[in-house]
Amino acid sequence: MPVVRVGLIGDPVEHSRSPRMHNAAFAALRMEARYELWHTLADELNARIAGLRAAGIVGANVTVPHKQAVIPYLDEISETARRIGAVNTIIPHDGRLIGDNTDAYGFRASILERYPDITPQRAVVLGAGGAARAVIVALQEMGTREVLIANRTLARAQDLAVELGAKATGWDDLSFTLRSTDVLVNATALGWHDEEVLPDDVIADLPPQALLVDLTYRDTPFLQSARRHNRRGLDGLGMLIHQGVRSFELWFGVTPPLGVMTAAALTG
Repeated sequence: MPVVRVGLIGDPVEHSRSPRMHNAAFAALRMEARYELWHTLADELNARIAGLRAAGIVGANVTVPHKQAVIPYLDEISETARRIGAVNTIIPHDGRLIGDNTDAYGFRASILERYPDITPQRAVVLGAGGAARAVIVALQEMGTREVLIANRTLARAQDLAVELGAKATGWDDLSFTLRSTDVLVNATALGWHDEEVLPDDVIADLPPQALLVDLTYRDTPFLQSARRHNRRGLDGLGMLIHQGVRSFELWFGVTPPLGVMTAAALTG
């Protein structure tokens, strides 16, 4: 039986843990499939998406900077992808390419896996990019009463708030806003290189039950500050794993072994 292929479309892609996760799941399920890295520049995107119609290609993930740019090349997108305004999973089906987004699912599942009884009332999302969009939709799906968006450029936060039915708040107002916030999400790029996202004293003022989530895959100063002040913290690795599980289900109609994918992701 020939090996079927899926892959990750983006620029860059070399750092991705997705091949380890999916290939480990294929091995565990004894599937003749392979997950590959498909480094794709902007001017190559059209041809890359067209290539997904070829025999033997079962699907693709999409990462930065192409999550929005791929949409015009697809035949349809899901309601979730439309709301988020981005596609991270492409499923070929009956000659058509369908775009979906599993990031919101991944975020929600990662939180509920660790904290199944959480019922957010007010959440603040730092950032107004693609990752923030998925997080906002996920929080709304979890029944969060109020979602606020804070961004260094307030106009971007305001535009996104109008689009997604959230609210915007000024970055300089966070020291006050966070005092009544029970979920705080860092969806900015800050933290990958040990940058400070918020001053330590601002995090200290969060309510005792607050959950701080950093979408990076490492122990950032943001999460270290949460621990110092006895607040709950969660990094973004669980979101990566769960969005991968959902993508796998969309491609193959089979739920992969979560434990196997988690162990593979942790080896990086």
